Amino acid sequence: MQRRKTATLLVTCPDRKGLVASISEFLFKKGANILHADQHQDGTLFLMRIEWDLDGFELPVSDFRSCFEPIARKFDMQWKIAESDSRKRMAIFVSRYDHCLVDLLYRHKSGEIGCDIPLIVGNHPDTESIARFYGIPFHFIGVSPESKREAEGEQLEILRKHDIDFVVLARYMQVLSGDFVSRYENRIINIHHSFLPAFHGAKPYHRAFDRGVKLIGATAHYVTDALDEGPIIEQDVIRVSHRDALEDLIQKGRDLEKIVLSRAVRWHLENRVLVYSNKTVVFD
Repeated sequence: MQRRKTATLLVTCPDRKGLVASISEFLFKKGANILHADQHQDGTLFLMRIEWDLDGFELPVSDFRSCFEPIARKFDMQWKIAESDSRKRMAIFVSRYDHCLVDLLYRHKSGEIGCDIPLIVGNHPDTESIARFYGIPFHFIGVSPESKREAEGEQLEILRKHDIDFVVLARYMQVLSGDFVSRYENRIINIHHSFLPAFHGAKPYHRAFDRGVKLIGATAHYVTDALDEGPIIEQDVIRVSHRDALEDLIQKGRDLEKIVLSRAVRWHLENRVLVYSNKTVVFD
């Protein structure tokens, strides 16, 4: 079945009377058939996602900005519009663990994740054969404390050359510099193998096992300068018991990591996430 071509508008602004009415009236007058509309207020802040069918919409999306700008100025909006048939370009960074990479590539091949993947970057060569199997170019860029700056420069140049929209860290076991992160603000998604803020940093499964927890989790978040402190997109947990060895926690956790990361990537692609105050609103 052919999917509808839609446009999605994301809005963040101070909360005021007449916001929803103004946006809805503007779209109605241009012939929009609104399919989904959701909003959230957090104190004095207003956040909204509205999606409409482009069939019968009288305003070319290319002209949307100039026509909508008077409303945006009136309400002091930060906003963006995206079309459903405009495919984002995703790069995947990976180290040695391949479970999240394989899961993303399978979901991409099956059509569940709608984007283009021009390249995979690894700081170890271990996953090159997986990239080759899926027909995606693999770039091995080794990283050491001495070569980190040069390696990131090479990575950024590759991302620029391939016009990458966002980056997914599929268990990429390197901390990105502040300069790197600033180039892709709120466009780098990481999967952390813990239910943050618990057990941030290295070896969270080992620390969870030593602590004797009964629940372990996984967290997908946008990357910021502060390690494992970025806005959280998705989390999930699974129960463990005293019978589980450390290896059992790691295995259960890896299954959870795949699910949580794929949800976060899909919601990012579907323009369902708005970031504010180091938090997110995820519109369902």
